[in-house]
Amino acid sequence: MKNVFSVVILFFTVISFAQDEKAKRIDSLFTAMNVNNEFNGVVLFAEEGKIIHKKAYGKADFSKDIPLSTASVFDLASVSKQFTAMGIVLLHDERKLAYKDPISKYIPELAFYPEITIENLLTHTSGLTDYMELMDASWDHSKIATNKDVIKTLATQKPELLFKTNSQYEYSNTGYLLLASIIEKASGMSYGDFLKKNIFDPLKMTSTAVNRPRFAPKDIPNLTKGHVNGVDGSPVPIDSYGTDQVAYFLDGIVGDGMVNSTVDDLFKWDRALYTDQLVSKRDIEKIFTPHTLSNGTLTNYGFGWQLKDHPTYGRVTGHSGAWAGYLTYIERHVSNDKVFIFLQNTSLMTTGNPVLNSRKLLYNEPIEIISFIPKQYSIEELKSYTGVYKNEYIGMDITIEIDDNNTLTGQATGQGAFPLESFEDHKFKFDPAGISIVFSEDKNSFKIKQGGSITLFKKSK
Repeated sequence: MKNVFSVVILFFTVISFAQDEKAKRIDSLFTAMNVNNEFNGVVLFAEEGKIIHKKAYGKADFSKDIPLSTASVFDLASVSKQFTAMGIVLLHDERKLAYKDPISKYIPELAFYPEITIENLLTHTSGLTDYMELMDASWDHSKIATNKDVIKTLATQKPELLFKTNSQYEYSNTGYLLLASIIEKASGMSYGDFLKKNIFDPLKMTSTAVNRPRFAPKDIPNLTKGHVNGVDGSPVPIDSYGTDQVAYFLDGIVGDGMVNSTVDDLFKWDRALYTDQLVSKRDIEKIFTPHTLSNGTLTNYGFGWQLKDHPTYGRVTGHSGAWAGYLTYIERHVSNDKVFIFLQNTSLMTTGNPVLNSRKLLYNEPIEIISFIPKQYSIEELKSYTGVYKNEYIGMDITIEIDDNNTLTGQATGQGAFPLESFEDHKFKFDPAGISIVFSEDKNSFKIKQGGSITLFKKSK
């Protein structure tokens, strides 16, 4: 019996040592990134329900020199969408709505979109136009818009759908705004109160709340300030840019963002998704099932989560967010019960590669360190990079061209062109937005890195 106990003790000692070494490697990576102004935030890594590394790096408020702590609260930006989706699933279970219901049942002002269902909103297959562009063009920027204002604008302008509903996937903030309004109509509660009562309180997510800091600010302990690049490249609060910006005049919108939280609360959320604490296992399976388009093609999105089956890491679910000086990310390796969470209150990341390297660290793989050495390319060399690159997963094209100044530029669907600085080994950067692009040797694809996310684009044939 003593020998059995000795083996057990040795086994757990080996595991503990391996996790300690892993935590040291993770800490080294994020410490270096913080020193290089590539990361300012809080991270949490866990395996099989046990936190192996949790630490804060940087400042909660640069102007007041207030350091971050692991209890710091961040605007989750689009990571909020998974809570909106769960709200819809909860109401579905209460039979207060159905996924196939037309949205006009709850928002009659939009009856001229008869084919759009709640499920289309959940899965980004509605074809609705982007409300941010719509409001930027037509809304009085001195006023803060709410969901009702956006719905009224849609009802007045009646913009055409970008594509036939359910024929393709295209990421849509508009859809999740409307889902929040549907939650309010079906539940008779405000969006924030509904999430608090039905998700945050049951899971004891005591530091999580819906917060609109300019429209209806709340007194939230440990709340961080969102920062962007100032004129000299240093971090400044986004509010220093005044009211003529989307972070101000769209601050009243909920559903696609505005949930504020901590890494600890998000870890509680991760653990709950392995149980039936909120909804049944059947509902969980539905949330993490790829949506099927009208032509039978599967997307890589479920209800509020991006989905991927990785050959090494197994089933992976995650989501990124970027808004008002915040960059956020959560990734769950469901097959292996691993999770990592990044919450940042700056948009300063430039050359960092935390997502790819975090995956590698969790599996004891060598990490990828990217260096940027300036290089001047000839016009002929630059031409070899030009073309239209597509990512069908997120429904976006990026066009690479050469401008009148003989500079390589990138332009995403529906956005303005941005100039790219050139570096050795097929690397390019646009620092003001924290974007780096690394082309493959054959120039037929590139990886674009921004915030915590890395996305592959392939050249259109």
